[in-house]
Amino acid sequence: MRPSSDISIIPITCLLLMNTACTSPGSGTTAADIEFDRFVNTGLPYNAPDFNWIRQEYFKPAIEEGMRRQKEEVEAIATNAEAPTFANTIEALEKSGRLLDRASSVMYQLVSARTNGELQKIRAELSPKLAAHADAIAMDERLFARIKALHDQREQLGLDSVEKRLIERRYTGFARGGALLDEAGKKRLKAINEELSKLSTAFSDNVLAETNSGAVVVDDVKRLEGLGEAEIAAAADAAKSKDMEGKWLITLSNTTQQPVLASLKDRVLREQVYKASIARGSQGNAHDNLKGVARQAKLRAERARLLGYEDHAAYVLADEMAGTPKAALDLITGMVPAAVKNAQAEAAKLQAMMDREYARSATNRQAPRLMPWDWDYYAEQVRKAEYELDEAAIKPYLVLDSVLKNGVFHSAEVLFGITFRERADIPVYHPDVRTWEIFDADGMGIGLFYGDFFARDSKQGGAWMSGFVDQSFLLDELPVITNTCNYAKPPAGEPALISWDDVRTLFHEFGHGVHGMLSRVKHPYFSGTNVPRDFVEFPSQFQENFMLEPTVFASYARHYKTNEPMPQALAGKLLASTRFNQGYATTEYLAAALLDLEWHMLPADAPEVADPLAFEAEALMKHGIALDVVPPRYRTPYFSHIWGGGYSAGYYAYLWSEVLEADAYAWMQENGGMTRDNGLHYWGLILANGGSRDGKELYRALTGREPRVEPLLAKRGLR
Repeated sequence: MRPSSDISIIPITCLLLMNTACTSPGSGTTAADIEFDRFVNTGLPYNAPDFNWIRQEYFKPAIEEGMRRQKEEVEAIATNAEAPTFANTIEALEKSGRLLDRASSVMYQLVSARTNGELQKIRAELSPKLAAHADAIAMDERLFARIKALHDQREQLGLDSVEKRLIERRYTGFARGGALLDEAGKKRLKAINEELSKLSTAFSDNVLAETNSGAVVVDDVKRLEGLGEAEIAAAADAAKSKDMEGKWLITLSNTTQQPVLASLKDRVLREQVYKASIARGSQGNAHDNLKGVARQAKLRAERARLLGYEDHAAYVLADEMAGTPKAALDLITGMVPAAVKNAQAEAAKLQAMMDREYARSATNRQAPRLMPWDWDYYAEQVRKAEYELDEAAIKPYLVLDSVLKNGVFHSAEVLFGITFRERADIPVYHPDVRTWEIFDADGMGIGLFYGDFFARDSKQGGAWMSGFVDQSFLLDELPVITNTCNYAKPPAGEPALISWDDVRTLFHEFGHGVHGMLSRVKHPYFSGTNVPRDFVEFPSQFQENFMLEPTVFASYARHYKTNEPMPQALAGKLLASTRFNQGYATTEYLAAALLDLEWHMLPADAPEVADPLAFEAEALMKHGIALDVVPPRYRTPYFSHIWGGGYSAGYYAYLWSEVLEADAYAWMQENGGMTRDNGLHYWGLILANGGSRDGKELYRALTGREPRVEPLLAKRGLR
């Protein structure tokens, strides 16, 4: 869930939802054969999903049964003859839909992490039904009347602050969901939501198909010069898995720039990989996303106007910390001049490096102009020259298992007193998935953590956190949390060596993980990461800081063969280089964030965008960030955050949250650093409360001040 990582396959014959067997759809299973309650009460620790029992053909009947049950539960609340109370209305609503929640949480993780054509069909069929089900609840006049009655009397009901906040959030949610519309408005809103759910599903399926079909085939291993042995072996394995024995396959990640571009010496191949990346979703084929995104933008704008907002961005941000599109725009555009200036200075250095390299070559010819596919390669050369730092020298000290156990888990133990014990007896949905039980400082089990770290064709790109079970005292449930990444899987018997950016991703997603794992709320509505979008990235980005803490770094940065710590000289160069290339990194992010807002500030009466790529170019030009050599981190046709995920008009949230985390880390450093007391203070205020208190209030309680932007500018070297 960070900008460098995110959410998107070639169908496979059968989805292994269990350890040993695989049952295909169409085997005669009927709804009557399925013990639906085994999704909720699995009999496993923490009611973890029983992947030894679940079959993919269970999802459709289970989710349909879950909708039917919740409809009955909501009907009972809405028709209750007793006067509305917090218990018989709000808490009754909190308790509804457990089967639906459980079955859908498992299905959507599998759709993202181990999909196939049949599972995608199931999701495509269910998505509009789920949208209609949610609308039916949100627009139930009888239910809303009870919630409104409680909302109007909330100060006289003797409720505590969290209960009052839950009533207010429920009321706001129903109003934003169309409860105040007339019948014609509700009918149109339902139609919009149904169409949007189909378009979003199609977008994600198209991105995945394009990412897989866009993989670049290499016939001659000499063209892979610059890659490490493990990377070349992984490319050979990827080709072999596609029946291309004797070839090498460069697979694509979700971002515009591709990891291999930092190492490949073959400029023609770099260009080929880059162009394959940016072509995704805009090739006029069956998986083209351009018409779909234009339609999504138009429908979102219409929905916003229907609900009383100027545009979709205004609708989204009214319920976030930022409050208005102007506040988000001001933050982003305020950083554009410094970011662009730094990026241009960096480009000049790269061009000079390129000029020198070509001048030294046997042909002594003039270097071409720096292009986007050259940036990462020459940035690596400049980094080596300025910091005497080579990515190939770093990776042997960054072993996935060590970073995870001696870095990520170790930092959590120091800060929060929690420990992790790996368990092999918990069923998983793929052999690569690992599971840990989490214990508090008193040795009490408090939840489960799943790690699914390696890329595969059936997994969407990027990295994300999700959960099978949310913590809730009301439901007596403890958290079952997942982190999913896309690191290159090493050949059998070899260690998984990851990049410095991969280390950051691991800490980042674990930050989301502890937000879910260390939640301590009564009501599931407020559990864990159920917070405003521009607050949810605060804990994840805050956790990234601990990868650089000296004691943590020394614990995990050890050579995979000798277990020797990274030499001080190399570690010093690595840490000194953390601000390197920040002009580029900031500019590519800001370009994507501005693109997101421009798409979602379109008014409802504007015509549907005829040429989305031209719209993209004009939007970037408008904000002075249209640098040919620095493309947006995500371009419109594969911007999964905003078209296939939940970040529409919300991609700015990473920057907003980064202001919070940089200032919070500065506060921690000012108050003794990485201590248990500071960790418990942070847990008790930020992680434990979830969404049960206002984010601004929690931040002030944590640090005793309003957030300052100066620590972020210093961190990025943009002052």
